[in-house]
Amino acid sequence: MKKSILMLALLGLFAATGFAQTNSLETAFKNSYAHEKNGDYPKAIKEIVAHQNENSYEINLRLGWLYYLNAQHVESIKHYKKAVDLMPYAIEPKFGLVYPHSALGNWDEVLNLYHAILKIDPSNTLINYRIGLIYYNRKEYPKAIPYLQKVVNLYPFSYDGLNLLAWAQYLAGNTREAKLLFNRCLLTNPGDESSLGGLKLIK
Repeated sequence: MKKSILMLALLGLFAATGFAQTNSLETAFKNSYAHEKNGDYPKAIKEIVAHQNENSYEINLRLGWLYYLNAQHVESIKHYKKAVDLMPYAIEPKFGLVYPHSALGNWDEVLNLYHAILKIDPSNTLINYRIGLIYYNRKEYPKAIPYLQKVVNLYPFSYDGLNLLAWAQYLAGNTREAKLLFNRCLLTNPGDESSLGGLKLIK
């Protein structure tokens, strides 16, 4: 009987300790969000760092975001990468990694991250559009077209995808396809100057 009572007491102690730790971390996140809302990123970071745990996905993800907001991009990348290692099939931390890499101008790394996301979620419209946009800005129009085409296939009446694909087709020398797309753009956005300008160039 005494052993049973002792075991129950120990279990109660462990449960109480675990609850206290969870409650303390919840409070830290709550305070961190409040500091972030006020634009005080160092204090928001300090709240979470006090509970630093390399094996915590949530803590590393949060620190990745906060260090990015505080323009500490190397630190941000370190924590986002840790989050990716902890949950390799999650898209969320890969999206997060894009922010500091973009801020540092690491566009090849951004492309690698986008392609990694597409391996998990091939029909992700935002990623397909962004890859298409990167190739478009690099003037690699034939490379941009397949990604933008996927966007238009999924959202056939969405202006942004239609317009960017139309210009990519035109600049790649595919004027027939471009003309059809510019005309479709005018249905979703009548009087659109970009599409009208494209049609004038084709004529």
